[in-house]
Amino acid sequence: MTTKRLISIVLPWLLIVVVGLLSSWLRYDFIEPAGLAHLCDEGLSNRPASCGFRHFVVLGFNSYGFGIAALIATALALMLKKPAVAWLAAAIGLFALTLYCYYAGAIALLVGCLRLVRLQANRMPAPRNQYGHGNRQVKA
Repeated sequence: MTTKRLISIVLPWLLIVVVGLLSSWLRYDFIEPAGLAHLCDEGLSNRPASCGFRHFVVLGFNSYGFGIAALIATALALMLKKPAVAWLAAAIGLFALTLYCYYAGAIALLVGCLRLVRLQANRMPAPRNQYGHGNRQVKA
């Protein structure tokens, strides 16, 4: 297996791990800390600049928007035979799963990962025939 082929197989999985780490940081260090929530809820004079982004993320999981996006990406991954779309479904599914959209995120993560594995397996070369060229003679 060449290095280029190995990178093309391993890179999507490493990027899914990176998405998981970033979404975990977003949940546990940016959304859940009570101190940041109180800073964003106070008056307009001393609000951090990140409160708008935090508000957008909170609205995203309160309205189940991340779960809907994950289900749409999953449907696209099932219709299209593109590894990038399967990766996107898995990544959005992991993001949604981490940010409180459990059911849709779990389905999208599972289907996206299974679809990505299948598409990667289809692009692999076929194994060599151990019996030669089909003439029923065993190679030494």
